Amino acid sequence: MGEILSQSEIDSLLAAISSGELDASDVDKGDEKQVKNYDFSRPTKFSKEHLRTLEIIFEHYGRLVSTNLPAYLRNNVQVTVVSSETLTFSEFTNALSNPVVLGIINFAPLNGTIIIDMATNLAYAILDRMLGGLGVPLEKNREFSEIELSIIQKVLVMMTQLLREPWKNVVDVSPVLNRVETNPQFAQIIAPSDMIAIVTLSLKIGDVEGMVNICLPFFTLEDVMDRLNTKFWFASMQEKHDENYEEYIESMIRKVDVPIKAVLGKSTISVGDFMNLQVGDCIRLDSKVENDMNIYVGNIRKFTALPGANKDVYAVRITSVIREED
Repeated sequence: MGEILSQSEIDSLLAAISSGELDASDVDKGDEKQVKNYDFSRPTKFSKEHLRTLEIIFEHYGRLVSTNLPAYLRNNVQVTVVSSETLTFSEFTNALSNPVVLGIINFAPLNGTIIIDMATNLAYAILDRMLGGLGVPLEKNREFSEIELSIIQKVLVMMTQLLREPWKNVVDVSPVLNRVETNPQFAQIIAPSDMIAIVTLSLKIGDVEGMVNICLPFFTLEDVMDRLNTKFWFASMQEKHDENYEEYIESMIRKVDVPIKAVLGKSTISVGDFMNLQVGDCIRLDSKVENDMNIYVGNIRKFTALPGANKDVYAVRITSVIREED
C-alpha cells in the first residue's frame, strides 16, 4: 500500500507545484501496471500449471521406459525430462527433419491423437543394437527400409503401452500405435494453427544420446484440462507398496532371455588332428557318461545335470543347484 499523506503535507505539495518549485511530472505516480501483449493468433491454452503436471507425468513415463527398454536392447538406458513448452502445430512440423521417426498414437478414450517424435540417431542405434551390433548410429542419415521400420514399430508399440500407467491419475487411457511415419507431411493430425504442448525427453542408450518429443494437442487434452494440475494429481495418487514394486521388477526380469548351455566335457587336441577330423571320428572327453555335466547360465555355472532325451529332443535333467556361496 502507498504512503498516506496528511492534510498539511498535501497543502505543502500543492503550494510547491503552484510556485514552480516542484514539477508535476516529477511527482511519483506509483508503480504502473505492466501491460503484456497478447497474441490472438497463438492463444495461451496451456498454463504453467498444466505444463508442470505434464512434466510430472512424463518423469514417471521416463522411469518406466528406462526400466523396460533395456529388456529389448540389453544396454543401459537413461531417460530425463528436459523441458516443456507450447507451440503451434506448424512450428513443430516445420522443425522436423526428413527422414524422421513419428509414432502416431490414438489416445482413446480422449479425442484425437498424439505424436512421439524420436531422433533418427536413436532409431539407428536401436536398430543396430537389436540386430546384434553395439548400438552405433549411422554417420549419415538415410531412408528406413521396411524391415527397419517394422523393428522400430515394435519398440514404439512398447513405448506406447507404457503411457497407460503415468496417465492413470488423470484418465484411464488405452493408447494404440496407429502407424509410423518418416515424412512429416503425412503426420498432419490437426490444423497448423492449433496449439500443442511439447514435452522433450532426453534418451540415452549406452553412449548415444538423443531427444524424444511428445506432441500433445490441446484438442486431444481439452476434456481433461481441469485435471492437469498438481493438486488433482497428488490427491488422486495411490501409494505403491514395496512388495508390489518388487513383484513388478521380478515380472520384468522374467521376460529377459538368457543363454543356457550344457557342457558335456572338455578335451585338448592338436591343430593337425583338428584339421584331419572326419565324419565318424571320436574325441575323448575328460568326463564319464555317468558323471554330472555343468549347466551354465550366461557364463555362470548354475546347475549340474545328467544328459538324456525328451521324446525326439536332446535334454538334460537337473540334479543340483549351485548356490552363490558354493
